[in-house]
Amino acid sequence: MKLTWFGNTTFRIHTGGQIVVVDAGAAPKRIDANELVSGADHVIGLNGNRKVTELPAWKPRPRQRLLDAGEQVRPVEVWSAAPDCLLIDADEDMPLLLIAGSVPQLGRWAEKTVIVIVGQTLAQRVERLVDIALPRLIALAGDDDELDRAFAKLQHKLDGASLIALEPGLAVEV
Repeated sequence: MKLTWFGNTTFRIHTGGQIVVVDAGAAPKRIDANELVSGADHVIGLNGNRKVTELPAWKPRPRQRLLDAGEQVRPVEVWSAAPDCLLIDADEDMPLLLIAGSVPQLGRWAEKTVIVIVGQTLAQRVERLVDIALPRLIALAGDDDELDRAFAKLQHKLDGASLIALEPGLAVEV
């Protein structure tokens, strides 16, 4: 999986052999919109009309067997998990939960996922997250002051989970 955060709630995500672009319309003016969505398999809004799931009960779909897969890549599944919250499930990658609002209730599956928290009040939202689940990787997307507060508050609460800061325009392989 490769994550690129462009600012605001705009992401380009390579997962399961596909490209998902989130909130292309919210990209900063310095980003060329045509280039951002070029080659994308899915261009979606953070809040849009898509399947809704209850996160505590959700489970990742079983991985497709090679015998059944053939030459086609199975499409990425995108779920609306709460306001300002997307869940992306793709074969061959961990699920990805993108949270731009409040941290919702999660299920046991969250311990084997990548969770990206974007925007303001990062420290408070990540603190709530680690109180209810400890994912493999937490990625934070926000301004420098927000990141500093979050890292200072959380450095002793991670218990083996990884915490990274996303930088606008810089792709991170996870």
